[in-house]
Amino acid sequence: MAEKSILIIGAGVAGLATGIFGRLNGYRTRIVEHHSEPGGVATAWPNQGYLIDGGIHYLMGHKPGQACYEIYRQLGIFENRRYPDLETFVRFTDEATGRQISFGHDLDQLERDLQKISPADAKLIAGFIAGAKAMRRADMFGLMETPPELAGIFGPLKLMWGMRRVLRYFGPEFNQPMEQYARAFQSAELRRIMGDLFLPDVPVWFVLLILGLLANKQMGLLEGSCADFVASIVERYESLGGEVQYSSTVKEILVENHRAVGVRFADGGEQRADVVVGAGDSRSTIFDLLGGRYVDKAITERFANWKLLPPVVTLSFGVKREFRGEPPLNFLFLKEPIVIGNVTVPGFPVRLFNYGNKFSPPGRTVVQALVHTDWDYWNDLQKDHPRYAAEKKRVADDVLRRLESQFPGITAQVEVADIATPLTTWRYTLNDRGAFMGWLPTPKTMRTNVKKTLPGLANFYMAGQWVMPGGGVPPSIYSGRQVIQLLCKRDGKKFSAFVA
Repeated sequence: MAEKSILIIGAGVAGLATGIFGRLNGYRTRIVEHHSEPGGVATAWPNQGYLIDGGIHYLMGHKPGQACYEIYRQLGIFENRRYPDLETFVRFTDEATGRQISFGHDLDQLERDLQKISPADAKLIAGFIAGAKAMRRADMFGLMETPPELAGIFGPLKLMWGMRRVLRYFGPEFNQPMEQYARAFQSAELRRIMGDLFLPDVPVWFVLLILGLLANKQMGLLEGSCADFVASIVERYESLGGEVQYSSTVKEILVENHRAVGVRFADGGEQRADVVVGAGDSRSTIFDLLGGRYVDKAITERFANWKLLPPVVTLSFGVKREFRGEPPLNFLFLKEPIVIGNVTVPGFPVRLFNYGNKFSPPGRTVVQALVHTDWDYWNDLQKDHPRYAAEKKRVADDVLRRLESQFPGITAQVEVADIATPLTTWRYTLNDRGAFMGWLPTPKTMRTNVKKTLPGLANFYMAGQWVMPGGGVPPSIYSGRQVIQLLCKRDGKKFSAFVA
């Protein structure tokens, strides 16, 4: 019997995972990609001897002990690659006082440090740390191994049994947004720190999970950059006979008798396949490539009411300086906020790429600030290129001025400045309004099962962060695996993820 063909739109992590599991299960696969390179939002680019990494910050579950380790192995990410342990999740610095606190892998030390800031919050701090310790026994990734569509009537019971050790941490107290949870602290300093520990809207349990993984040494750094990480997956995919076609922008998904049959490209060319998988931006897939013909109430309400993760301006500086011993992720609270358009920024994360030798020449480092911003502001500015360029420079100069308080002398040491706005993200990925991780991860979105099919349309599936709210690397990979599991079930095949 001839192999059935799958055409996958998008060569990001989800599209590549779909391709690999498709090949492992006897499907002929081809990925078509808008950009000239793979990776989607997981990308890095050269700039005057520096490598600017605009993607993955860390890799969850990179060692045996978590279910996603096996799926990483199936994708080939460990071939000639290293992922050193992340020791410190983030170090906060108050620009006004110079005071610092680090969230490291020693949870007992973290509890003591937090209590030094506010003894009055000792009980709340103890409860928070107890939750992080409990999460050390959890394997949330294992819950993604079976698609919800195939879980059956006993699926919820199996889910609850798998989470029995940590079930209480998904109750009301820990299922509220971090920003709301932080209000219970008496200390203004702790309220600010807790609110910015990840994202203000993310549920508390997710932050506890991250700290639990950190304590278990299950958070890895991408020593070779996210582009190298993606390259390892591409190598695996191509070794299995998969094909990738770059610089191919899809303008329409071809449909006949309510069955997806292929795609039409921007240049007018067409390609046909037995199955089409959309692994890119969900809004453009559903409403542009398919004309909004296959939606229901849930889809309509999702796009009307769910918020996107706010886009960022990524400001990367090639600096003639080493930052040995500094944690790779910092967060700077500002004495005076930065204002960009209608957005007021009271602080921002700072990445130091001091954990690999591919990011910069010897004796140098890439320092990167990620500043939340607003899509409409930059979209309007780009209509007037001189104003757009001037605003990029103004923001870069302002950020550098703030970095001086943490790293004195850094301005004079800058050799390269690279500024990527939300327009940059959109130009290379076509992600809705420059969002780099899809839906805003909230308690509601992260507990919602989004279907990977569309009502009334056969032979079409979706993979990626848009159908796995919360986003990130493991959910994106699992989404591709789940698509192939659904296909195998439909076609009467036994799903396989065998790795020799």
